[in-house]
Amino acid sequence: MEKFVTTWNAIPPDLQSLIIVTMQIVAVMLTVIIAVALLTLAERKVIGYMQLRLGPNRVTFLNLRLLRGWAQPFADVVKLLLKEIIIPSASSRLLFLLAPLIVLVPALAAWAVMPFAPEFVLADVNAGLLYVLALTSLGVYGVILAGWASNSKYAFLGAMRSAAQMVAYEIAMGFALVGVLMAAGSLNLGDIVRAQQGGVASWNWFWLFPLFIVYFVSGLAETNRAPFDVAEGESEIVAGFHVEYSGATFATLFALPEYANMILVSALCSVFFFGGWLSPLQGYVPDDWFVAQPGFFWLFLKICFFLFVFLWVRATFPRYRYDQIMRLGWKVLIPVTLVWIGVESVLAWLHVGPWAN
Repeated sequence: MEKFVTTWNAIPPDLQSLIIVTMQIVAVMLTVIIAVALLTLAERKVIGYMQLRLGPNRVTFLNLRLLRGWAQPFADVVKLLLKEIIIPSASSRLLFLLAPLIVLVPALAAWAVMPFAPEFVLADVNAGLLYVLALTSLGVYGVILAGWASNSKYAFLGAMRSAAQMVAYEIAMGFALVGVLMAAGSLNLGDIVRAQQGGVASWNWFWLFPLFIVYFVSGLAETNRAPFDVAEGESEIVAGFHVEYSGATFATLFALPEYANMILVSALCSVFFFGGWLSPLQGYVPDDWFVAQPGFFWLFLKICFFLFVFLWVRATFPRYRYDQIMRLGWKVLIPVTLVWIGVESVLAWLHVGPWAN
């Protein structure tokens, strides 16, 4: 131990900081990837329970009955990595392989500005909200590129439909976050969380409830989750923009980014509308009580709740028609956000709610 401390102290301070940040980034990325694997298991287990059927119950660790099914996500990963990657002969090879990265990288890079705890954030930038908006908008380019580079009419049609859906709901999502900016008065995600101090009644969900609903529904559509999963579900487009992908490229383009974005949307809902790492009992019990202390534990519980809602919605609602999806985005959600931004302006003028001080 002493030898390690001596060696560490011999390293220049700038290099020490770089090593620490790199280790934090690797830790966060590994946590997200493992969470994605476990989320696929939770999805099959939860939906199976809701539909009165069994989920995965065969692949296990060390043949332990209590862990039956828990190794299924890892078996799926091995299967996808070992499967042959087939590249269509008429495709644009470089763009065909580049598209999955364009979808995956923003899904992971957005975590850089996520405030996990009062003192832990990878990049505490003042324009964190703009950073999140920019990165979540980049995924549509990967979808379009995947469909076009495949040189398949089925893939291209699926990409166009998916891109139109994502653009429609990105606008609604952006307007919803304008309301969050007005309430918090800051683009820094940590400051947005701190602006909600005071307990569950002080969180943004109360004053921005319509915007929260719009944001969460838009998150469902952005991640192509049921009931908005026509991009890969309708028979006339076979399997959507990723129809020509297989093996590791399929996992990188579709499976990993979708579930990573589900976790990201759940985390952002927690930060923007439900106090992030703040305790719901803050202000209702003595501040020195454990349950009143802010921390990652509260953010984790909120993320788990919203992920459960993601799964609950998939098990409950049938798939919408494409025209219904587009009508909801353009004719319902966007007008709702615009109206509520106007309501917020009136509340700010009257010094009500978050604008009382």
